[in-house]
Amino acid sequence: MKTKQIDKSATIKKRVARGIYGKIFFLILMTIITNFCLFQNVWASDDIDGLKQQLEEMSRTMEMLKSKIETMEQEKKAEEKERAENKDEISYISKRLDKAELHTSTDKISFGVELRSRGDSIHYDNMLSAPDSMMNAFFSPPSMGGFNGATLSQVQQGMQNMAMAGMIPPLDSNDVDNDIIFTNKFHLNMKAKVNQNLSFAGRMAAYKAWGDSTGVKFNQGSLGDITFDGNTSSLPHGDTIRLERAYFLYSKYLGKVPTSFSLGRRPSTNGPPLEYAEYDLEGGSPLATIINWQFDGASLNFGLEDLTGVPGASFKLCYGVGFEGDWGNSYSIQESQAEVEDVHLFGFIATLFDNDSFSAVFNFAHAWDITDGFTGLTVMPFAVSKSDQDGDGVSEYYFEPNSGSYISRMEPYTEIGDWDAATLVLTKNLYEETEKEIDLFLAGSWSHTDPSGISANPFYEMMGMGLLSSNGQLEAQDGYSIYAGALFPMPFDARLGLEYNWGSKYWFNFTGAEDSLVGSKLATRGSVYEGYYIQPVYGRSFFLKLGARFYDYEYTGSGNPLGKPVKISDATSFDGLFPIVDDVWDAYASATMRF
Repeated sequence: MKTKQIDKSATIKKRVARGIYGKIFFLILMTIITNFCLFQNVWASDDIDGLKQQLEEMSRTMEMLKSKIETMEQEKKAEEKERAENKDEISYISKRLDKAELHTSTDKISFGVELRSRGDSIHYDNMLSAPDSMMNAFFSPPSMGGFNGATLSQVQQGMQNMAMAGMIPPLDSNDVDNDIIFTNKFHLNMKAKVNQNLSFAGRMAAYKAWGDSTGVKFNQGSLGDITFDGNTSSLPHGDTIRLERAYFLYSKYLGKVPTSFSLGRRPSTNGPPLEYAEYDLEGGSPLATIINWQFDGASLNFGLEDLTGVPGASFKLCYGVGFEGDWGNSYSIQESQAEVEDVHLFGFIATLFDNDSFSAVFNFAHAWDITDGFTGLTVMPFAVSKSDQDGDGVSEYYFEPNSGSYISRMEPYTEIGDWDAATLVLTKNLYEETEKEIDLFLAGSWSHTDPSGISANPFYEMMGMGLLSSNGQLEAQDGYSIYAGALFPMPFDARLGLEYNWGSKYWFNFTGAEDSLVGSKLATRGSVYEGYYIQPVYGRSFFLKLGARFYDYEYTGSGNPLGKPVKISDATSFDGLFPIVDDVWDAYASATMRF
């Protein structure tokens, strides 16, 4: 059934018109009757005075009707004007209420969205791996010259004998190409200001490769092949939206010193100086040269500019938890627990100087009781276990290929030592000197590892691996890194960036959340060269980026805390049980939108 909408103003107009037409009809009818009576009277009487009197009375009646009609028309116009004014007022009030509601909502929380679509063409040159004959030895029993079912001493003695006899087979070498891989990276940023002292910030994130949403990778020996707390939303792990950061910030003056305290999931990824390549503001507080890692913790910051007179001076204390040992693990509620405690990190960030033209920032970090792994998910190529199946009191090692590609929940087995790192990042804008927006940055970094034990993970135990050590040789080591870059202005507000970084043999940092499909370039033991061109379309809200990166690895195990790094040219098949990456080319193009 159709329902007709009745307009009230139209109804009123119809009623008024009917009233006017009725009165006019009545007037005409009265005139006819009067004339009829008049003629009757004329025929009946010659009283002219009576006729004049009747005409005058009729004239007065018509004037009264005319006046009444004019009054009614004026009243109708007044009503229409009033209705129009009321409508305008209602519309005005409605708009004000809408603005008030919007203002109230945005006072509570505001959102920002970032979406990047990117294509990478990745090419591995001279990828090294153990040949099938070596891998098959781990699945063959000792009676056939293999290691499956052998004790630890038998495995290690067998490896020594093969090395002394020159029987270790050479590594296989091949090139691997991924001509094109597309990814989408999504950020939903959240901000809220409760009052002048209390605020909140957070970010939900998803990062996926086109055509893949499994969230779990096949393990090729890289830390990025494991989905764990430190990289869940920083590397492609399917279409799941995860909490990357969420923390509150409480600010208050202590005397003349502005102080802020923060607690929650930290803004600990994409810190300085990565903002240059990201064409963005600073993304996190730890310097990315030593820490680019998702973690939970707290910070306490002191603004020291007014107190010291040094532009931008500040000092921040930082704390974080890298691993929780007594929750969700197989040994969490057992009477006999593995010797794995929580991993705690502590450090500080000191802004030594920052006047918007030049800055110097120093970051120190220390981690206690680093574990031989993290809780996470991956697909291992083979499984290694140990048990005393023959009952002689000595455990044997058993190897089984993961032919079903089953997902494994990885757990740490052992605490392997402590880690220290420090970095100094210098940045300089040359506009005052050149009147051009030229930016330079330079970072020098140091790491120190102090091993305390060999991993109890059957695979690493068999190789005698500890913190940057192998064959049971536990020695403290120092590593070093250099990272430099320059950005130059180009036509149409574009930017040309050139970067280089180098890491020494024992260089080790926590940058497993770095946005790279190959691996963290800042964890590289070797050299990385990169160039990129950024073309803004709508400023920083929408821009295009074209770039290329070349990895030239010198040592094995970049970014991995386990095992002594080996020069790639000297690596053997025992070093290549997981693939060894030598040289990698990565060419990429991306489009990024922010609002």
